[in-house]
Amino acid sequence: MNDEQLLRYSRHILLDDIGVEGQQRLLAAHALVIGAGGLGSPVALYLATAGVGRITLVDHDSVDLTNLQRQIAHRESRIGMAKVDSAAQTMREINPGLQVRTLAQRVDAASLPALVADADVVLDCSDNFATRHAVNAACVAHQRPLVSGAAIGFDGQISVYDSRRADAPCYACLFPPDAAPEEVRCATMGVFAPLVGIIGSMQAAEALKLLAGVGDSLAGRLLMLDARRMEWSEVRLGRDPGCSCCARRPN
Repeated sequence: MNDEQLLRYSRHILLDDIGVEGQQRLLAAHALVIGAGGLGSPVALYLATAGVGRITLVDHDSVDLTNLQRQIAHRESRIGMAKVDSAAQTMREINPGLQVRTLAQRVDAASLPALVADADVVLDCSDNFATRHAVNAACVAHQRPLVSGAAIGFDGQISVYDSRRADAPCYACLFPPDAAPEEVRCATMGVFAPLVGIIGSMQAAEALKLLAGVGDSLAGRLLMLDARRMEWSEVRLGRDPGCSCCARRPN
């Protein structure tokens, strides 16, 4: 690290669990962020401020006035701009030394393998089950840890699905593709503005821990938040031996 980086990241370096070595791991890491909206905004900003060296942002959507109630990476002056470009602009304003790659496109089973294989950690900030299952399948195939979050109304959830661990479940163990619940979108149900900030910030924290080698991840645990009561619930998760996605993974 150069002198400017030592100063910029000094509050991380002062933490015994991170230090110089942990910060260097962050600077050398590559994070793939799927979605640059409510969850993706705090994820992208915190990964940027923390010094993750390479970040790839993928989102097909553009900034709309209705986004600004909660999507803090965007500005009113950028309405109509691709969300990935708007978020990247804010990230570079905070930390000019970043390498940010933007892809204004939908991800699918064809495009995900190459994207996931090139990343050290994947953060799913999407808003639909089809994308979540496609991202999960690619992460299982390429043994990449997946940090998954969701938020709607006043309810949020977060977990880590780490296919590098033989005992850890994947997303499909908990939410089988053939039993996916009915889609619920912010456009019809609404979302409490700070909720996406809470869940997205926790996604960033889990990703940074994984990259820096700090503490224990949420693998095997699902945290659920009722923001009306500001009450957390935890569910312990086990791997499903009959899972359609990861059943062939070695034990």
